[in-house]
Amino acid sequence: MNDKKGIIKVTRMENFIVSARKYRPDRFDTVVGQESITSTLKNAISTNHLAQAYLFCGPRGVGKTTCARILAKTINCQDLTDDTEACGVCESCKAFDSSRSYNIHELDAASNNKVDDIRTLTDQVKIPPQVGRYSVYIIDEVHMLSTSAFNAFLKTLEEPPPHAVFILATTEKQKIIPTILSRCQIFDFQRITIDDIVRRLEYVSEEENIEAEQEALQVIAQKSDGAMRDALSILDQIVSYTGKKITYADVIENLNVLDHEYYLQATDAFLKGDVSSILLLFNDILQKGFDGHNFISGLSSHFRNLLVCKDEETIKLVEAGSAIREKYREQTLRCPLKFLYNGLEVLCYADINYKTSLNQKLHVEIALIRLAKLNMDTGKSSETGGEEKPHNSKLAEKEKPQERIKTGVSAEKKEKPKTDNTGSSLKSFSIKDKLKENGKKEDEKKELNPGNTRDAVNEAEVNMDFDEDDLTTAWNSFGDTLKDSSPRMSSIIKAMKPVIEDNTGIVLNLNNQAQKDYFDQKYKSAVLKHLKNNLKNNKISFRTEVVENNKESSTPYTDDEKFKYMAKKNPSLNDMKNQLGLEYE
Repeated sequence: MNDKKGIIKVTRMENFIVSARKYRPDRFDTVVGQESITSTLKNAISTNHLAQAYLFCGPRGVGKTTCARILAKTINCQDLTDDTEACGVCESCKAFDSSRSYNIHELDAASNNKVDDIRTLTDQVKIPPQVGRYSVYIIDEVHMLSTSAFNAFLKTLEEPPPHAVFILATTEKQKIIPTILSRCQIFDFQRITIDDIVRRLEYVSEEENIEAEQEALQVIAQKSDGAMRDALSILDQIVSYTGKKITYADVIENLNVLDHEYYLQATDAFLKGDVSSILLLFNDILQKGFDGHNFISGLSSHFRNLLVCKDEETIKLVEAGSAIREKYREQTLRCPLKFLYNGLEVLCYADINYKTSLNQKLHVEIALIRLAKLNMDTGKSSETGGEEKPHNSKLAEKEKPQERIKTGVSAEKKEKPKTDNTGSSLKSFSIKDKLKENGKKEDEKKELNPGNTRDAVNEAEVNMDFDEDDLTTAWNSFGDTLKDSSPRMSSIIKAMKPVIEDNTGIVLNLNNQAQKDYFDQKYKSAVLKHLKNNLKNNKISFRTEVVENNKESSTPYTDDEKFKYMAKKNPSLNDMKNQLGLEYE
């Protein structure tokens, strides 16, 4: 700054080191979330079973390059500790810590991916280390090498000099050619869990004298998507915004994360069937700059958390702080399971089709309206999640069970629907409405006789009346199921005319025994199952019989009949069959 004499004074600021570099692990026991890999490497060092080449693969920010550097430092340490860690005080360790070690060579394959770069590397491999036992070559993003570079590297990788150790790191193992994979010990690094990231963030916060709320660190860990480096970078960003005190509100504001309170309010509106409230809430979310797709995705995660909170054994799957987890536990008690299942289905559909929708706001609003109607349609109470009692219980006391539940075919004749002067029906018959009506009657039956209603209810559900028209429709629909596999049989079966016999008995008349045997063998059981399902009657029986004194079928059915039918029109076919010794096919 300028003083009164116009002399500029420069204030020297301390260089800031990002947390991802400052707190980068330098020992195996400080690596986060990769215990199985670090223990395997330590055992290999202690037993002197080092491989000639390693491949570290996994998502970004999980410690691949860090573990490669720790391995290089440890195998060159001149005084290993009892737990197989680098001492940190020998000349080799000091050279490594100050980035002046000549035993460790790092190559970025993204910018050195040509054959000439690999040739330079193979020439360098021949030179033994001046200090220490091993020359370690760390090749990062190795999948970026060209195919010709990979092939040039094969021989050196397979038979390196005894002092050379190669450590390859990549985020895309599938892009590495199999001949390279077969020459390496492969270690798959996993994403770091939320709990491990939170514990590491707490440690860094204590070291930096940062006061951070547990819920705030949880949000940072979730936002990092399993990458420790990303989590530390986000922590630095939040500290720059808020200072040394980090709150949950500051984190969601800075990271543009939707507060979980919105999801709790939305779910309460769904349970109450309050369409107006949920639409206003969604509009408020949009006005705050949030994307509709993110809201749908977050709401799906919220429903998932409510579902896993239903069981004490699965509540640990909720990746949230204890305070938020208690809110989930409280709300899930008011959510019926069927509501959560159907809600997840609606949200999944909305998520998949969001980007293809021309009116994305309306697309989300329709999904929210469907969610608000779910709890109303299931007949559940939003307060307790239990079933509602029948509204018309007095009707159950007046009506007799035999008057409400059908046990067979009704003896009363069906009346045709009345029509007005234009000929249109005044009252139409709907199977869906009939099933709903039977469902109400089942509840009334349970109130009068709760101990012996299951059989009657089952009969009421499946034993519906049907007539010749219903039978014809169901029969033709079975024929339609054969269109793709056998178009000819589909037409033949649809031309047949089964008849009703003894209320629920159905008879199909065929012309000869060959037709009967063929039909019974291939289609009889399938026809019976189809008719029961389509006519909603479990008492249906089906049989075939041969019509007496009937002429030969005009439509050939079996292979024998087809040949005889053609030979009748052209007798020379019989001579050709006998001369050539042909058989029916």
